[in-house]
Amino acid sequence: MEQAEVLRNQLLGETLVKNLQKRGMGAYYCATKEEALAKALELIPEEDVVAWGGSVSIKEIGLLDAVKKRNPVIDRELADTPEEKAELMRNALLCDTYLMSSNAISKDGELVNIDGNGNRVAAMIFGPKQVIMVVGMNKVAGTLEGAIDRARHVAAPINAARFAGLGTPCAKLGTCADCLSPDSICCQMVITRLSRVKGRIKVILVGENIGF
Repeated sequence: MEQAEVLRNQLLGETLVKNLQKRGMGAYYCATKEEALAKALELIPEEDVVAWGGSVSIKEIGLLDAVKKRNPVIDRELADTPEEKAELMRNALLCDTYLMSSNAISKDGELVNIDGNGNRVAAMIFGPKQVIMVVGMNKVAGTLEGAIDRARHVAAPINAARFAGLGTPCAKLGTCADCLSPDSICCQMVITRLSRVKGRIKVILVGENIGF
């Protein structure tokens, strides 16, 4: 990464930390993936039951592997049947720490997330004692409208392409078609303006491009 980009991310990150804090969220800027991993583990007590939503970002910094080794976890991928997987997803709503990323963040500190099943945004809104988000600076948009656009036209098509067999237009075209497909992964779009419980939502900004 060019030094100018490193500096830009740091300066913007410092501004964004202040704006997130104004909205009742915990916020931290970490220049590297390694720093982000250390900060996340610092925020998670070892006795906490940890669950997570689908997130490339938490995998990329090594957080998923770390909590699996250190904490009791609720891992839906260990389910043997669809019914068991659904039950684990419901149980995750009552965990101590929930891990995820955000599809986009506005410069003013509003979080934008799109979800298909809704389990990820449901946990973000209510249930787990704390929610820790790991978010690359590549997901920051200048405005709320820009953040919504990014979530719909960048993050959603890439996520759709990750899941084999989806019949959505975005999986075929690479951009949102505002579809009503039964396979849609954009059933819910949630804009988080404030954390009503101060500090419950904690955002770790990473000064590298992670996730999408």
